Amino acid sequence: MTASLPFLGLPDRLLDGLMPRAVIYGAGYGSAYPGLNSSGCASAPQAIRTASQEDAALVEHWDFDLGGPLFDGNPACCIDAGDISTVWNDNPGNRGLIEKTTREILAQQAVPILLGGDDSVPIPFLAGFADHGPVWILQIDAHIDWRDEVNGERYGYSSTMRRASEMPHVAGIVQVGMRSVGSAGVAEIEAAQHYGSRLVTAREVHARGIDAALQHIPEGARVVITLDCDGLDPSTMPGVAARTPGGLTYTQVIDLIAGVGRRARIAGFDLVELNPAADIDGLTSLTAARIIVNVIGTIVRQV
Repeated sequence: MTASLPFLGLPDRLLDGLMPRAVIYGAGYGSAYPGLNSSGCASAPQAIRTASQEDAALVEHWDFDLGGPLFDGNPACCIDAGDISTVWNDNPGNRGLIEKTTREILAQQAVPILLGGDDSVPIPFLAGFADHGPVWILQIDAHIDWRDEVNGERYGYSSTMRRASEMPHVAGIVQVGMRSVGSAGVAEIEAAQHYGSRLVTAREVHARGIDAALQHIPEGARVVITLDCDGLDPSTMPGVAARTPGGLTYTQVIDLIAGVGRRARIAGFDLVELNPAADIDGLTSLTAARIIVNVIGTIVRQV
């Protein structure tokens, strides 16, 4: 793996043979659709790492999002393992490498944190938890991603939750942040509802708060959070392919993350669909970096 700028300046290994609590890694490519180019998201992992650098010297300072320093006064216990070598249009190869890497991190009893890449990347990431189930999924996204196939490809970014629903180790799915119109038709909504996915729109969160989503997650469950950047409002995250007004706020998202940490346990996290070329003043990368900081801080504070 390679990473020219590690996230927050974190090391790629801990001293004295200590095992990390969390491992960050990047995967720029997943499963591409024939004739469609989503490679703009491939540079997102390094854009997020670059945005994190201004806070690299402040790791031991008080973080008001977390109510204390990032590592809660303890030694750093997260590493950045760099990017794995995914390749444009090598769909099976990319999926195999992402799943293998996720399995290796879980074998260390660490929490994998994956920086994508488009929203096809979470499919093999979630598959990597096969020997570590059952897990629940909390998806933050403007769309439900329940298409069965697009142009013959069943593992693309519009099929993420459909494929996750077919994984025996996935115990349930909570989807939050949906709004406006996307690729889902009536058939996709019915398929999600038939499976039992809990669909919580952005409007519901704005009206009722984050408990509208958290109430569906069983206490003590192991939860993998998958975050598509378009789940947030474009005023906060403009660097996405499908800007849609009415999305979640930064505070709602970090409160969801913290809420999962209190109610259940974060077993994994991925962040996808950040397109640096569509960003404005680096705002999306900065927000993504801060979200990752909150994920690390929440994992550190899990008992």
